[in-house]
Amino acid sequence: MQTLWLVSMVLPQAAAACGLDAASDVSGGWLTGQLTALQTRADLRLTVACVDPRRKAPLCGERDGVTYRILPGAQDFAALLDTVRPDLVHIWGTEYAAAAAMQQAAAARGVPVLVGIQGVMRDCAAHLCGGVPDAYRHSTPLDRMLDAVIPGALLDKTQAQFDALAQSEAQMLASARYVTGRTSFDRRAVAALAPQARYFACNETLRPLFYTGTLWHARDFGQAPVLLLPQGNYPLKNLHTVLRALPAILQRWGGARLAIAGWPPVDKGPLLRPVLARLFPYQRYCRRLAQELGVAEHIRYTGPLDAAAMRQAYLEADVFLLPSQSENSPNSLGEAMLLGLPCIASNAGGIPDMLADGQEGLLYGDALDADALARAVCAVLDAPDGGAALGQAARARALRTHDPAANAEALCGIYQTILQEAAP
Repeated sequence: MQTLWLVSMVLPQAAAACGLDAASDVSGGWLTGQLTALQTRADLRLTVACVDPRRKAPLCGERDGVTYRILPGAQDFAALLDTVRPDLVHIWGTEYAAAAAMQQAAAARGVPVLVGIQGVMRDCAAHLCGGVPDAYRHSTPLDRMLDAVIPGALLDKTQAQFDALAQSEAQMLASARYVTGRTSFDRRAVAALAPQARYFACNETLRPLFYTGTLWHARDFGQAPVLLLPQGNYPLKNLHTVLRALPAILQRWGGARLAIAGWPPVDKGPLLRPVLARLFPYQRYCRRLAQELGVAEHIRYTGPLDAAAMRQAYLEADVFLLPSQSENSPNSLGEAMLLGLPCIASNAGGIPDMLADGQEGLLYGDALDADALARAVCAVLDAPDGGAALGQAARARALRTHDPAANAEALCGIYQTILQEAAP
């Protein structure tokens, strides 16, 4: 079974096969994990095409029986299909331009296409700036003039980008025949956007490093528990609600610390600081909010973390926080669960399909409810076992959800079903 994958990032395996410096494994862990699980299957021949708009010319290489192609953003997919001659195309993600181009090229050649839905962009767009004051959401003519010279992250510009991605996703799903997802949340989205499509459920396999080695265990944190947030650079991930929850948490644990995985707000010194503040309004808002609430000294950014560093960050935390306003099946939550770390998450999107409230972690209702988030954190930290029982139950659930062999078998079964249906 010759299968062509299209993905929107350069995977570490692709970089190694094509002779590039190792690509970061900060993102795309579900692809790396699923690919690793499929490499040993004798019934599957994979070609993985990675789209990299920065690249001027295509690259090709082979590693562990998989052929990799790194492609420029503007690509003749018809020629690629004629070269690879796949039985089936699996497009990972729905919103990037190359996905729609590949879908059209494959349809023109009668090659069946499986569309893999990741996030649900219409929901992400609807909740992108929830809880952020209007003053930060709308740019001025001066802001836009500066942004044309030094591209920033103006929220109205970002909102327009998300709205466009949601529209692209809707257009792609409108013509999709086969779609794969993982949650009741994305199943409902597919039913609305692609009522003609056949939906297949298949869970994700996460990065191999999280299945083995040391597990999380409760520690004596005294008055200084560590709360880990996996992302805080745009408002959908809801750092601002965590900041609003911190004062109540600090009343109980005065030394509590919030660790945020990723880069801190950009700072190029006092001369450029006012310009950058205008260009990055969400970072400006969070900085001011932290100062007003008196919690700035309790916040630490880790910088980007590869798989090993992220694993260590989970192990050094006492609670994992996922307060996002929209998620489908977040990989960071699955990784934290695999390690047995107690998890607190918003009751948003597909999260309830991953984590049972009160049994495997705690879910709080409204993502923007800082008081509810603070109460959930305090409940876990106050537990006699430090949340260990929740973490152990979460790990057992995650080992079933993210089982590499089971998920590889399920995906290959989907491929076979599609090919059998498409054969006539």
